[in-house]
Amino acid sequence: MNTHVLLIDYHDHPNYPKIAKAVSKWVKQHPGASEAEVLAYVSETFNPRSFLRPNAKAAPLAIFGTIGEHIPQGAEGQIYDALKLPVAKRGALMPDAHVGYALPIGGVVSLERAVSPSFVGYDISCMVQLSLLDLSVAEFEKHRESLAKHLYAETSFGLGADFASGKREHDIEFDPRWGETRDLKNLHEKAMIQLGSSGGGNHFADLLTVEFVEDFGDYKAGETAVCLMTHSGSRGTGHKLATLFVKRAETYTKHVARGIPKGYEWLSLEEDAGKEYWLSMELMGDYAKANHDLIHEHFASAAGLQIKETVWNRHNYAWLEGDEVIHRKGATPAEVGRLGIIPGTSGTASYLVRGLGNEASLHSSSHGAGRWVSRTQAKKDHDEGAFQRHMKTSDILHFGLSPDETYQAYKDIEMVMDLQEDVLIKRIAKLTPRVVIMGGQADDGD
Repeated sequence: MNTHVLLIDYHDHPNYPKIAKAVSKWVKQHPGASEAEVLAYVSETFNPRSFLRPNAKAAPLAIFGTIGEHIPQGAEGQIYDALKLPVAKRGALMPDAHVGYALPIGGVVSLERAVSPSFVGYDISCMVQLSLLDLSVAEFEKHRESLAKHLYAETSFGLGADFASGKREHDIEFDPRWGETRDLKNLHEKAMIQLGSSGGGNHFADLLTVEFVEDFGDYKAGETAVCLMTHSGSRGTGHKLATLFVKRAETYTKHVARGIPKGYEWLSLEEDAGKEYWLSMELMGDYAKANHDLIHEHFASAAGLQIKETVWNRHNYAWLEGDEVIHRKGATPAEVGRLGIIPGTSGTASYLVRGLGNEASLHSSSHGAGRWVSRTQAKKDHDEGAFQRHMKTSDILHFGLSPDETYQAYKDIEMVMDLQEDVLIKRIAKLTPRVVIMGGQADDGD
């Protein structure tokens, strides 16, 4: 009998050496004892250990689309694993859903007074921001190449992306939260070096024409406009924080639970580690917003334009609603009347939308078109000739697209939108890409 294996639930007990020694002695004194009798002795002699375990039945799930037709089956399996957690309350799967790390991209899960760093993701508070510009479509098309050059000059993507000291300044640099934990203190300098930059991979800075299908502010249905749209998050700082806290969640969960799959661990909001993660996540949310603001402001200034209105929303984040922590990984809030942006791809339309507050979706919508296959498979399936012909026919200027980030790598945005229209959101405007700048190789997650 291997008593060390038998005592696995006591390995992290502060008195484990004493327990192991006592059990070894007792087994020698009772050579015919069964494993159940040994465990009964341990429970009677020492404080018995009680652990949380996965539930046999998953918490309620709402799916917006058909598995196998709109959503890969692997994504369904991943979210069901999440909904069997002992702290899970309910969940939803958006029509752009696809397999991710642990929780699928496009997955929404509510946990009770607990936050899962891996459910938030490695690019904490990745977000999309749109600025309507004081520029007519005709003037934009006339000066499109020159505006593309301005945007290219004012953006920096991917690993090593930064700006010379003093070129990007923002009040986020002086936020007192940077001094509240050792992790944040250590990462402050890195964050400031990358301030105003964008991640690699599917992160982008696009110039698009806008056609309103509903009245919006000063714009009437049928009118047109021009906008800048960006997609990025909390850069290397957010990735490092996520990596640290995913490991801390693994450690915490081992103390309180058994049978939890890797990647599905959590932190209690009542514990210091959970509170520190929440503080870090919220700071990364403000840091990501500062990055977008700087890109938009610097481009507008360089191009001699004014920003008329800005809309933004975030994904890869958690929201506290009462005792429920709503995790939206590759999904975005869509409460009643809330403005949102659902990007398509490098070669397809995107949409400005208004949320309808669907309760079954936990007031969520998709965050984009979503992949059908992995990045690796997308590279294998890529047809460079077809891609170049599509972009040329659509007359889209493009820079920095890798094979796994072309329109061919994603689901049909119109299908994804149709599954949500009048259910999760209402379309306000259609956005057509005219200049697309991307970061190439991925470096900090979806």
